Amino acid sequence: MLNGGLETDVLKILSDDDIKKIHNASMRVLEEVGVHVDDEEVLSLCEQKGARVDHEAQRVYFNEEIVMGAVKTAPSTVVLYGRDDDAKNIVLGGKKVYLGTGGTALNILDFDRKRRPTTAADIAKTAQLVDALENVHFFVIPCHPSDVESSDVDVNRFFHSINNTTKPIMGGIFTEDGVDRVIEMAAEVAGGRDKLVAKPFISFISSILSPLKVDSLRAKILIKSAKAGIPLATSVAPLAGATSPITLAGTLVQMNAEALVGVVLTQFVKTGAPILYSVVPTIMDMSTMSFLFGSVESAMMNAAGAQLAQFYKLPIYATGGISDSKQPDQQAGYEKAITALMPALAGANFIHEAAGQLDSGMTISYAQYVIDNDINGYVMRAVRGIEIDEDTLATEIIANVGPGGNFLTQRQTVEKMRTEFYYPKAATRTNYDGWVQSGKKDTWTLAEERAKEILKKHKPKRINEEIVNKIKEKEPGIVNV
Repeated sequence: MLNGGLETDVLKILSDDDIKKIHNASMRVLEEVGVHVDDEEVLSLCEQKGARVDHEAQRVYFNEEIVMGAVKTAPSTVVLYGRDDDAKNIVLGGKKVYLGTGGTALNILDFDRKRRPTTAADIAKTAQLVDALENVHFFVIPCHPSDVESSDVDVNRFFHSINNTTKPIMGGIFTEDGVDRVIEMAAEVAGGRDKLVAKPFISFISSILSPLKVDSLRAKILIKSAKAGIPLATSVAPLAGATSPITLAGTLVQMNAEALVGVVLTQFVKTGAPILYSVVPTIMDMSTMSFLFGSVESAMMNAAGAQLAQFYKLPIYATGGISDSKQPDQQAGYEKAITALMPALAGANFIHEAAGQLDSGMTISYAQYVIDNDINGYVMRAVRGIEIDEDTLATEIIANVGPGGNFLTQRQTVEKMRTEFYYPKAATRTNYDGWVQSGKKDTWTLAEERAKEILKKHKPKRINEEIVNKIKEKEPGIVNV
């Protein structure tokens, strides 16, 4: 069983009054500023649903009644299923917390610690690795295969993911026909499209561009996904100081408006379509003009996003466990810990980017997945909190042991020693002499060793060979890895 899905909201970075102010400001933006939509089908759909449309300017204006009507019809809970393994289902909504992978990295820091372009084999291996890591609850396809023709990227990314993990899989789509091809492939695995829609083990990412823009390709991906009933994240990524206001409050207003546009459009396409309130807020380093993923400000805005999603009673796709460091070092450790912990303690549901990512999302690392599994373990232990009941208060045990005694031999100690504390697997916790005797290994080395062991020994449940042959017959562009 996975240890995700624990509930909490102990961190409240916004007051109730703050949330109402952000909501009201977002409604004003949507009604008075509007959204640029570069797709005639969506413009016509918005007009049919009662939104004010300026076709010449390609601008759509949504009033509060339309927005909140869409919020009401959007599901408050979205389930992403494990392939052939209901123990790996994740139930998104309320204040349940899960952490997983993310990104579309172009490079990998391999076991030789050299950076190289990612390939289809890296998709397969990262999926296999994640399949074995207990604190990585879902698999967002983390990289782009440089060895695959662009027209076949979508099917390759999803095929090699599905074939190497039974955890829920989400990924970006890069071509319009990729939606249809991936759905057809997944339906073959599921045993039919009706079975896939009933228990979707795949989901898609499209985007609302900041500031306030929907382009034609992403609009078509949104329409096809919603019509098909496949869960969707309409990722919005405002960059404070560049593509959104420099103030965190202003960025939250724009971010909220953009996230709600995704909700509105999917509900226009199909009432009740599974949609996530989807946010990736970042900031710009004003001294270098580069964007920063691993900032405390990003962590704060993601925590705020969780509260906003809870206000609308929508499941949230949030961002955490991210770093701008180029390798698994101290910077990566503290940035990843704080950016994962804050949205988690705010009750964010689907915290992506929380495993394997480095270099502002441009690079992944096999070792970093293992390290992040431990960071996520710490985070989920904090989310679980401190249980207070008659048993855990242990007053009778304290009385029985008395002054000067010890608790090592108490039954409660034996019963709870594996559940009360979290034990990281790629960390050194012995004394100094023990560390020296074990080879003076640092975290990076320990993580590499564990990653290599998993890739050597862990055997994920593969797709049935007959189904694989059918898929490859229809999709000859799928490469062997």
